[in-house]
Amino acid sequence: MRKTHGALIALIGLILAASLVYGGLYLYAGQRSVPERTTLAGWNVGGMDIAKARAELERKLQALHAIPVTLTGGGETEIQVTLKDAGISYDADPFLEGLDRLTNGGLLDRVKARRSFVKTWGLEANWDSAPLKRTLSPQWERTAFGEPVNATRRITESDQIVYTPGETSRRIDWNAMESSLRAALPESLSQLEALRSKGVVVQLPLKTVQPDVTVKSLQDQGVARKIAEFSTSLGSSGPGRSYNVNSAAKAVNDTLLPPGGIFDYGKAIEKAEQTTGFREAPVIVSGRLQPGVGGGICQVSSTLYNAALRTGLEIVERRSHSLPVSYLPKGQDATFSQGSINFRFRNNTGHYLLIRSAVAGRALTVKFFGTFPQNVSYEVESRTVDILSPGSRTVSDASLPPGASRTLQSGKAGYIVETYVTRKVDGKAVDRKKLSRDIYRPQQALVAVGSGQARPAVPEPSERPLVEDGIRKNN
Repeated sequence: MRKTHGALIALIGLILAASLVYGGLYLYAGQRSVPERTTLAGWNVGGMDIAKARAELERKLQALHAIPVTLTGGGETEIQVTLKDAGISYDADPFLEGLDRLTNGGLLDRVKARRSFVKTWGLEANWDSAPLKRTLSPQWERTAFGEPVNATRRITESDQIVYTPGETSRRIDWNAMESSLRAALPESLSQLEALRSKGVVVQLPLKTVQPDVTVKSLQDQGVARKIAEFSTSLGSSGPGRSYNVNSAAKAVNDTLLPPGGIFDYGKAIEKAEQTTGFREAPVIVSGRLQPGVGGGICQVSSTLYNAALRTGLEIVERRSHSLPVSYLPKGQDATFSQGSINFRFRNNTGHYLLIRSAVAGRALTVKFFGTFPQNVSYEVESRTVDILSPGSRTVSDASLPPGASRTLQSGKAGYIVETYVTRKVDGKAVDRKKLSRDIYRPQQALVAVGSGQARPAVPEPSERPLVEDGIRKNN
């Protein structure tokens, strides 16, 4: 009986002890306050009601996001935003998750959470670059810092090359922006009240932007000096022809030809058509002069041809006129017929070639600037190897008596011309080669004879005639 009584007393004691322990744990785990001596980013939240701490934290975070930020670009510009506008967002997610563990889960889980609760917490600052990039857009950068200015190259009236340095600009270094922002961010909530009024200043990380064209990049092209010059006279050219020569020269002027590049005169004529246009002036059609549009443009291609020969450039395409021209020796001209005959040469100097062309007074001058040995020169000479008889063609004229005749059109002799180019080094000839063999067709005389005396007229070609030294207008 005594044993039973003792066991009962022991059991009751255990139950009471267990109840006390459970009650103590329940009270410990059921606390609704943040553990004592807990701080969050310098803010003492120990002993604060958990719900109140959450609400106060939300208010403080909103206040943080509203802190004014002055973004300054080295004294050149500044802009006012907020931390939120700058893409900065703060969160205390680990701290809030710790509070959740204090109130959620089983009794033992909550006891464990409270016993192991960390006493020092920090805020996490996150950065999304998109809002700030919208504010500090490329357009804003151009307005704030300007555009880089390219270096320029100018040819003086005395043919000297003068360089003007470009100007750099600045742009935001977005790779360094995050570090710059984080260095200025408040780390403690205790700073909040002070920062609400004075805000924070962030020095924008800037990088120097070079212009696309620098003096060095221009000098590296090798346009070192004038290497060739050739002029032809406009003589008695009328206003229309003079205008056309000037128009074509302007289209060619300042052409920059890269090493190995091919100059295409046809493209220059297309450019002139779209810009300055051409006027009426005599053109060559089927070996005869007649009214047309663009007369005179071959003087530019021919002058270019002579400058190219005297620089040893590779002639890719060239043909002589069907008639001799007055401004150059026979064999040294280069005709052009839109869509049929072109003039092209290749820049084989190994460096860039700058072409200048202009009409001054009554002369057209073409100049080449580039890199070329100063002790090398080229000499061009042409000689007529045969003169072709013009012959004649007769047509019947009923108004003339039988046996009578009259000349309707005088004939002109033709020529076969060979042109040679000699390469000289230090004034001594080292190489001579035949450049071309050109045929200038004779022009038949046209003679009218009385009826019964004429041979049958030779029919004119039916195909569309070739227009030289001008442009073909579509009808």
